[in-house]
Amino acid sequence: MESITNSLIQSWGITSSTGAQLVSLLVMLAFSAVVLIPFFLPFAGITSWLERRIAGRMQSRVGPNINGPQGFLQWIADGVKAMEKEDLMPDDADKPLFKVAPYFVFMGVGATLVAIPFSEYLVLSDLNVGIFYIISVTSFVTVGILLAGWSSNNKWSLIGGVRSASQMISYEIPTALSILTVVLLTGSLSMQDIVKAQGFWPWQWHISNNPFMIVMFFIFFISALAEGSRTPFDLPEAESELVSGYNTEYSGIRFAMFFLAEWGNLFVIGAMTTVLFLGGWQAPVALQGSIWNTPVQFIIFMTKMSAVVFIVIQLRWTLPRVRVDQLMIICWHYFVPLSLLSILAVTIWMALSYGHSALELGMSIFSAAIWLYFVFLVLFRAVRNFKKTNAKLNLNFLE
Repeated sequence: MESITNSLIQSWGITSSTGAQLVSLLVMLAFSAVVLIPFFLPFAGITSWLERRIAGRMQSRVGPNINGPQGFLQWIADGVKAMEKEDLMPDDADKPLFKVAPYFVFMGVGATLVAIPFSEYLVLSDLNVGIFYIISVTSFVTVGILLAGWSSNNKWSLIGGVRSASQMISYEIPTALSILTVVLLTGSLSMQDIVKAQGFWPWQWHISNNPFMIVMFFIFFISALAEGSRTPFDLPEAESELVSGYNTEYSGIRFAMFFLAEWGNLFVIGAMTTVLFLGGWQAPVALQGSIWNTPVQFIIFMTKMSAVVFIVIQLRWTLPRVRVDQLMIICWHYFVPLSLLSILAVTIWMALSYGHSALELGMSIFSAAIWLYFVFLVLFRAVRNFKKTNAKLNLNFLE
């Protein structure tokens, strides 16, 4: 994207710094729209359909099955219905803030796409502070939800907004601390550099660098769920306590934008987890220089990201919602101290293993064996429990 911007500046004969910055901004907005409209919005919509189908299978029901084959077009029908509904607004609401709040939430999720690398060359902008940029723009979500709760002039909405602010601000700390360990290992804030510091094989991923990185992986993953208000941390919209939380007074397309942002946030969680800990787009070395390298990298990235999203969806329909006090205790009593301890341990390990490639390789294989053991243990227990039920194996969740 930088090369396109520079060529436009030269062809248009722009010499002032202000004009160059304006061209850069326009190019970034254009590329963001190109990604947002044909990729991000369909992903959020399809994910909403997929989640309801998975939830139906887990709860022994069908789920969406009317609109289109296996109900696949349900997300389009929901979008059209939302646009046709009346855009209601409470009489005593703060109307300017009420209107702008959904856009803050949607912008906070969509703006992350600028710095996420889908492959070695498929990235909108390889920012040298990419990870810092993503942490910053996701704060818009907190602002939008708090504005939605405050401007609605509804006590349930306000409680949901305040819950969201306290929850997201609290869990940003363990999230940032877990990211800090990755930055220590990489020596860069660039998302591309973080991926390039890893490899294709599991023992070359950051999660396998040492056992403390496994701890940081789980802290990051759980904190990301809490920041995204996903079950079991969906307290800002707890329907059993707050009607619908911060979006109680919303209707029509504004109401739909909150949920589009929520399902789009699944992509951000999966992409960030993949880039930081699971090797990102790294493909086999044999494909370097091949015309298939970029497509394979993209497929690998999307496969890892989709696996993480699938786990997040499974957790939503498996775990019960935690209480507010439990949510804060998990963050401040456990995650923050563990994160600080892990940062110290990772720093000590880096100092001890510096210049000892054999020691680093041995520890990486050992760490990979630890988390792969737990993965196989979960799969073994799932197969064993499945056999105990005497159920028939059906891998087609579309039926």
